[in-house]
Amino acid sequence: MPHETKEVPKSASFLDAFRFWLKLGFLSFGGPAGQISMMHQELVENRRWISERRFLHALNYTMMLPGPEAQQLATYIGWLLHGTRGGIVAGVLFIVPSLLILIGLTWVYLVFGDASIVEGILYGVKPAVTAIVVFSAYRIGVKVLKNSALWAVAALAFVAIAVFNVGFPYIVIMAATIGYVGSRFAPEKFQANGNQSDTQVSYGPALIDDDTPVPPHARFETRRLITYGIVGVSVWLVAMGLLLFSYGWEGTLTQMGWFFSKAALVTFGGAYAVLPYVFQGGVEEYGWLTGAQMIDGLALGETTPGPLIMVVAFIGFVGAWTKEIFGPETLLAAGAAGAFVATLFTFIPSFLFILIGGPAVEATRHDAKFTAPLVGITAAVVGVILNLALFFAYHVLWPQGFGSEFQWFSALMGVVAFFALFKWDVGIVKVIVLSAAVGLAYTLFF
Repeated sequence: MPHETKEVPKSASFLDAFRFWLKLGFLSFGGPAGQISMMHQELVENRRWISERRFLHALNYTMMLPGPEAQQLATYIGWLLHGTRGGIVAGVLFIVPSLLILIGLTWVYLVFGDASIVEGILYGVKPAVTAIVVFSAYRIGVKVLKNSALWAVAALAFVAIAVFNVGFPYIVIMAATIGYVGSRFAPEKFQANGNQSDTQVSYGPALIDDDTPVPPHARFETRRLITYGIVGVSVWLVAMGLLLFSYGWEGTLTQMGWFFSKAALVTFGGAYAVLPYVFQGGVEEYGWLTGAQMIDGLALGETTPGPLIMVVAFIGFVGAWTKEIFGPETLLAAGAAGAFVATLFTFIPSFLFILIGGPAVEATRHDAKFTAPLVGITAAVVGVILNLALFFAYHVLWPQGFGSEFQWFSALMGVVAFFALFKWDVGIVKVIVLSAAVGLAYTLFF
């Protein structure tokens, strides 16, 4: 039981918050669960800038949104503490370190990827990534698939994408429709469990406590909602307009801006859910990268701080590099531009969701809940992620197709990695690092 103190915490200045969000940006390993846990420990338990109940209420809202819930949670808390500038700083610092690190690592990957050391590391990491995706499907499934109706939605989503190659946005629409219609005939089947617990833990008084009045900047105002909406849409229009004017509609960067804008709106269920969609677009439709490179990109994303959806920066970098958008002599600049464009258009909606929707959420914080359509979407996500796991397994175990030799050692590593996650509760980063070491040793000595 945590020690409760009656001492009121000192005020959190904007500079204090800036330092914290910058630190978090470089240390936020472990995926959304680890990132949310880190924020809870620092903001709720140690610093007591926000109470447990208010933290969970914000988390409830971000879990309902498309996009990375941990980054949106940081944006929400930053906004609650220091207004619009606080939210923007928190959200930006959550992703900038990851973007810079991924640009560097992707450059190394493309320049030295054929080296035996890099090949050995990736040989070990790929089956671990496959195990991580399988574990993700299991973890989400346990939380979401509470009855036969939701199991059926997950199964339908799996068949739709695996057998009929239905696009992910259409699966989202169908799942939402099923959830809405189903709630009318069997509402008990499409009820959300939410994230709040009946037994709230108190860590002492907080700056933003359970009963702290909503600050002026967080109060709902129609004029403010319209203003932020216009500004946000204008930012998107200006950015897209510049790309369109500079490179034309068929330009690689323009197509990336348009594609990742759509991807940002269908990422219900986190990064693993959007991966099938970005695979369909990046690999099959636009040819920005190969399926094998997609797996490598996810491996790099797993080992860097920030939200896993930052794999879009890898896709943007490789795509712009592959297409040589600035010519063969400026590949690094092209890759950096692709990574920046992919990241910008992926995250613009995340900031809008918080700055526009946050005041409404604060005004109704005693009635936070998921909607039935979102329950249906989250169930479908399980089937989509399972399909992604099978796709990864196929490329890892039969790298040259079913006619090639089965990779028994990769299969063994994948099984061990899964049990490390599932049975032994080993962290994702540790699994990746250990798998990389084993893969390197195996390729060098056998």
